[in-house]
Amino acid sequence: MQIEYRQATIEDAEVLINIYNAAYYDDYLKYGYCPGYGITKEAMEESIRVFNKYIIMCDNMPVGCVSSKQMETGIYEVGNLCIIPEYQGKGIGTRAIQFLMTNLEDWKILTLVTPLDKKQNVKFYTEKCGFRIDSTECDGDVELARFIIER
Repeated sequence: MQIEYRQATIEDAEVLINIYNAAYYDDYLKYGYCPGYGITKEAMEESIRVFNKYIIMCDNMPVGCVSSKQMETGIYEVGNLCIIPEYQGKGIGTRAIQFLMTNLEDWKILTLVTPLDKKQNVKFYTEKCGFRIDSTECDGDVELARFIIER
């Protein structure tokens, strides 16, 4: 299994929409809303302009996305990490976080949010990636955990 990362461009909007929709469909069903699901092409194009997005390629096939945005000097928000369901549980997400840590040479703090009740995500970020829960916040009826890792 060969994993590569390709910087997303505006022309990749539809590829990313397909990845997001596959990865976030279960969240959409569970919560009735998911900010990563059902994104319009225009909204994805804007997201590509705002976030540094990489398409995760597995054996030359797009299977996921990892993105980040610099909030301040040395502080980055992981905007998205998603893997299509057929490729989850194969270490691709862990490698994507490692890729960000290597690619963002000046990072001192990485932060991200994910639903607190998604125990698999909580376990992934804390046990496999070394993040800790810093705080909680709400998005409508969904309680989110804010994760942080410091260098």
